[in-house]
Amino acid sequence: MALKYRLLADQLREEMYSQEWTEGHRLPTEAALCRRFQVSRQTVRRALGLLTEEGVIRSRQGSGTFATGKTDSPAGRQVAVISSFLDDYIFPTILHDAQNVFADHGYSIVVFATENQVSREREILLKLLERPVAAILVEGSKTALPSPNSDLYQQLRRSGVPMAFLHGAYGELAGIPCIADDNYGGGYKLARYLIERGHTRIGGIFKSDDVQGPQRYHGSLSAIRDQGLSISDRRFCWYDTQDRLDMLERPDSQLLRRFLTERLSDVTAVICYNDEVAFHLIRELLAMGRRVPEDMAVVSFDNSYYSQIGPVHITSLWHRHSRMGRVAAEELIHILQGQPGASRSLDWELMERASSRTIYDRMEGATP
Repeated sequence: MALKYRLLADQLREEMYSQEWTEGHRLPTEAALCRRFQVSRQTVRRALGLLTEEGVIRSRQGSGTFATGKTDSPAGRQVAVISSFLDDYIFPTILHDAQNVFADHGYSIVVFATENQVSREREILLKLLERPVAAILVEGSKTALPSPNSDLYQQLRRSGVPMAFLHGAYGELAGIPCIADDNYGGGYKLARYLIERGHTRIGGIFKSDDVQGPQRYHGSLSAIRDQGLSISDRRFCWYDTQDRLDMLERPDSQLLRRFLTERLSDVTAVICYNDEVAFHLIRELLAMGRRVPEDMAVVSFDNSYYSQIGPVHITSLWHRHSRMGRVAAEELIHILQGQPGASRSLDWELMERASSRTIYDRMEGATP
């Protein structure tokens, strides 16, 4: 829930806008605001401080507090956050962190979901062209593919709406900052980790229609190549957004079982696109009577709750110091303040768990 001083600032801002307070309009005293809104003097002072920081009001010593005439409309203090899926397992944390940053600077958010469909993305962008917001933080739809919505993004840019992408940007929209994981580096790190632990037959499962998948695949294969190991194309499997939805809706995944029996039957370790697919892969392995990690090691990305809720906890990459939602929101705030935007790539660290015991550990009978 928003803090009291933020709620008070929102109320005062809305009042100044709706009543069209012009420059020089004097605000009630702190004591009067305390009585009217039934809040403490500290709350009033923090709310006025926030409005002063925004340039909405200014104080004159000995005279009082006055409107500057620069009050934005409610939409002018609103940031649109566009995500693929609102129920995606990592989105709530990203949204929470971003919302806190925006709130600290006097912005509220409105959230949209595309379900990773370019048609839905287009509907949302058209709505934002009709009813502009202060800025847009967007997770693009099917970013591994050319976007038919580039024209709308360009219109928004020309209208002066600051934007930043999450996770991945469209290749044809150069110049818009993107806050993303170091996907190539992460894939390289996981493959190198498995190789150092004795694995030479490594496979992978990656998502094909979001740019993170090809990037993580590229890093994984580069590490295998650099270590002088042979690359078998058939050991690297691909799924898309619809495959993901089918996997989540069914108690057993025919796709993952087919991968395991037809494509991954001879591998000793698998790099998964994320914790979600790793969790379901381990479930299929165990249902087939195969052991993890004794028969197959599994590693993945995100270090989410999925990595710890199954019967075998998953070795996964994570961001120790940087949280994407906070970093992305701070970048967008910098742009709103007139500073140039810059893309950021967040480094991964490894969280080692039981799903990736070494081949040597297995031979020696060591425990996780």
